[in-house]
Amino acid sequence: MNIVFAISEVEELVKTGGLADVGKALPLALHALGESVSIVMPYYKVLADQFDLACVTEKQTLFTEGQVYQFDIRYMQWHDIPVYFVDSPEHFMRDGLYSNAYDAYDDNGERFSFFSGAVLQTLQAIDKKPDIIHCHDWHTAMLPFLLAHDKSGFYANTKTVFTIHNAAFQGVHRLDEIPFLRHHPNILAQVHGGYINMLQSGIEFASKVTTVSPNYARELLTDLGSHGLHERLVSRTNDLSGILNGCDYTQWNPQTDKYLPEHYSAENLHPKSTCKRVLQEKSNLPQQPSVPLIGMVCRLTEQKGFGYILPILDELVKHNLQMVIVGTGDPKVCMDLGEFAQQHPTQFAFINGFSSEHAHLVEAGADFFLMPSQFEPCGLNQMYSLAYGTVPIVRSVGGLKDTVVDHSHTDGTGFVFDDPTPCALLSCIRRALLAFYEDPAAFRAMQIRGMNTRFTWESAAQSYQALYKSAV
Repeated sequence: MNIVFAISEVEELVKTGGLADVGKALPLALHALGESVSIVMPYYKVLADQFDLACVTEKQTLFTEGQVYQFDIRYMQWHDIPVYFVDSPEHFMRDGLYSNAYDAYDDNGERFSFFSGAVLQTLQAIDKKPDIIHCHDWHTAMLPFLLAHDKSGFYANTKTVFTIHNAAFQGVHRLDEIPFLRHHPNILAQVHGGYINMLQSGIEFASKVTTVSPNYARELLTDLGSHGLHERLVSRTNDLSGILNGCDYTQWNPQTDKYLPEHYSAENLHPKSTCKRVLQEKSNLPQQPSVPLIGMVCRLTEQKGFGYILPILDELVKHNLQMVIVGTGDPKVCMDLGEFAQQHPTQFAFINGFSSEHAHLVEAGADFFLMPSQFEPCGLNQMYSLAYGTVPIVRSVGGLKDTVVDHSHTDGTGFVFDDPTPCALLSCIRRALLAFYEDPAAFRAMQIRGMNTRFTWESAAQSYQALYKSAV
């Protein structure tokens, strides 16, 4: 099949979050299975600063009523995959991808509606007729709508797959602020109260809709877990599926990780204690090998469960434990964590920032990894934690439920709680501490079970292959 990825970020090229990980890993895995894969993405300033790429066609022109858009198509070969860039300085030559520091760009609706149209124009300009255009998140959610109303005939045999990576981000914008769409003859049916919800349009017009874990797909069909999309998704139940993201074990492997002071494996866990000592040292915590260390690396947002964590910190530090939290985000959460770290310097460390080195060291040096998310479409850190023998403590939501088996089961790999409350999280952490202190042999066996668990992109790619075939 001829598969085109329309996506806003690809790891190695440009990245703000987990979407980029998928943007790299899934095309590579499909290519390895023999599929013909191409990528179309914006030509951001950060890319222009890194790469001086040649244009592969004459300047392209898109017309909408009352407006003319011109852009160039640039090209590079990346891991044997052709990548085409939509170069429109007016839209993408900015310091951030979606925001200026903490505030989203006011014209994001216009920027990415234009990008969706430019993808279709690009494929015609290079004469590439795809069997599948795989769209990702709200940034490309208008593409299935535009393709469904395309009258050129070029896409007569093209189907669209739309993947929801996080349904909380829906691309809701006033139509009158989107010149690219507001005069489209079929757009008014997508408008409610003057606003257009791009994610909803993607769900309505895509041939197939996917999300990034089977359990998150089930949650999206419920009123509670759907982020307000329940009715729209229920109407597409037969075309909705959840395919679990894979983990890049070339980057996340304790036997080869370049950031670790010592390497270790399921057969030899002893060097993990060196990683713990170095993590304690770098976090200015006492170097106590026998004290359980709970780590956390994430964006500091409500979604990640800080509404459950902050109320129980005083109770937690009554136990003989240490905690290290690394991340950036909500200024109020940062302030609360910083103040608590000052009050409890021998038990609690907060690193306000992010570096790959610290992220890898937390995964290797901690005994437990904390992910008490409100919702979590897939999650990757719990997969990394399992690979590193760092036992996850998670809430039973989304992909966390698909990947972590509670300690109470014979094949347990972590500690899982259900209720979205601080008390439920505190109880779960206490269960974990009890297992650490009271049965070291069983705890070690659980670590090894986690390290032998694999969630591969090859498996995910095979599921997408089957989905593409069912679509065409």
